[in-house]
Amino acid sequence: MISVNNISFSYGTKPVLKNISLEVRGGSIYGLLGENGVGKTTLLTLLCGLKKPQQGSIEVDGRDPFDRQPSLLAEQFYLPDEVTPIHAKAEAFARETGAMWPCYDHGKFLEILNIFEVDETQRMDRMSAGQLKKTWIAFALACNARYYYMDEPTNGLDIPSKAQFRKAVTKYTSEESAIIISTHQVRDLENVIDPIIILDRQEVLVNASLEEISSKLYFDYGNQIVPGALYVEQVPGGCIQVLPNTTGGESKVNLEAFFNTVHAHKDLVKPFFSK
Repeated sequence: MISVNNISFSYGTKPVLKNISLEVRGGSIYGLLGENGVGKTTLLTLLCGLKKPQQGSIEVDGRDPFDRQPSLLAEQFYLPDEVTPIHAKAEAFARETGAMWPCYDHGKFLEILNIFEVDETQRMDRMSAGQLKKTWIAFALACNARYYYMDEPTNGLDIPSKAQFRKAVTKYTSEESAIIISTHQVRDLENVIDPIIILDRQEVLVNASLEEISSKLYFDYGNQIVPGALYVEQVPGGCIQVLPNTTGGESKVNLEAFFNTVHAHKDLVKPFFSK
């Protein structure tokens, strides 16, 4: 389990994260959402130990990630938004570098790369941006890590590749893994991420499962405006409306509408999901 306790972090005099607390448990693919500049990438780099909180603490199964203990490094993988074009063939790079992860599976790497339709004999520094991203994703998943921190993994992928990514991340990760995916592309991952973390400027607005969200809010897909709706969006054939769920009715959560609702009514919606 990842436990984040009242952490703060600033770049110079500019505070980015302030008194952030949350828990992340294994067996789930968390979606980390938020506007530009709220600290999503900073939070991921703090979680994996590339940065140290200036206040507060982070524990991953009781260990401080900034200590960079080999036992924890072997259980985690951080995939940045911009990946490195290595001067080597994909197969050779993966075989050599995979030795740093005890559970690395080279056969899995080749299998995922085949799903992504990337040639393992191609040099990574000669790949297109999309091919390079898919190669790094395949390598990350083949490491069989317990903790994954992925920053905008679908950036640079075309539509078929985004579908391949969804298939790969659900099929090739352990049921015990904790995966945190930072994304602006909510629709790309709507059927994959659950629970949802919404990070605002210096605070966590929401850390809740889709089941919790649907128990608190009702998503109406009709064609008539409902009085008291917190959010309304016109779509072809009708509209999406988000209302307080006062009747206990069931509805399908629309993550984009939920995100917009939270940001339009922060003070109202945040208490719904306070633990």
